[in-house]
Amino acid sequence: MVPTLPTVLVFAGVDPSGGAGIAADIVAIAAQGAHALPVVTALTVQDNDRVFGVQPVAPELLRRQAQALIDKMAIHAVKIGIPGSAANAAVIAQLVGQLRQTRPDLPVVLDPVLASGHGDVLSRDDALLALAPLLPVTSVIVPNGPEAQALGGASRLLAQGCRHVLVTGGHGAGEMVVNRCFDSVGGEREWRWPRLPGAFHGSGCTLASAIAARLALGHTLAEALDLAQSYCHAALSDAYAIAPGQLMPQRFIQ
Repeated sequence: MVPTLPTVLVFAGVDPSGGAGIAADIVAIAAQGAHALPVVTALTVQDNDRVFGVQPVAPELLRRQAQALIDKMAIHAVKIGIPGSAANAAVIAQLVGQLRQTRPDLPVVLDPVLASGHGDVLSRDDALLALAPLLPVTSVIVPNGPEAQALGGASRLLAQGCRHVLVTGGHGAGEMVVNRCFDSVGGEREWRWPRLPGAFHGSGCTLASAIAARLALGHTLAEALDLAQSYCHAALSDAYAIAPGQLMPQRFIQ
């Protein structure tokens, strides 16, 4: 028997520094024991700190990339990073709808990247507007604190259709990072992790991809959140430098 792995259909941009976007997603998903199917949404000009330009992929090319995979392969989860444009976000939402015709419970994890760690905007359109079509199809959205605030807070995201909102606390202060998850029925759960020194490039991509991979493997959401956060914290603990500025998470861990 030829071994098979569950797949995660990934929509994200290309980061030439190798620290975020598609590059981060592929490794983080592989480290969980799943296989990434990377669909490129945008090309970027960036280093490990700054984003200098974003060029979205044409919506029809985006659709063709994904459709070729959907037509042949079973998709076990979807991870979405930057759509690149509002038009691309609409295409991704349509593709998720298509997939859910045969698998209504297909998990979709959204990392709502509004800007780089330095504050550079990562969408040609209004970043909030570009995310609008994706919110109703999202199983778990993983904003950091500033992103959650820009999106109107957890309650607003839940009202727009997201089933679960995991707000990460890496941008906060204090000795502990507090991550909080809210659900559509009023549930709330929190995790506390020791705050690590330094700043990290692609930590959100790492966490969201690990959650999607764990869901693709069949873990419950509670298990996926536990395992993915533990993995992400370990990856940040072993981060390394390639240049001055933000560190690269060490994602090659099991």
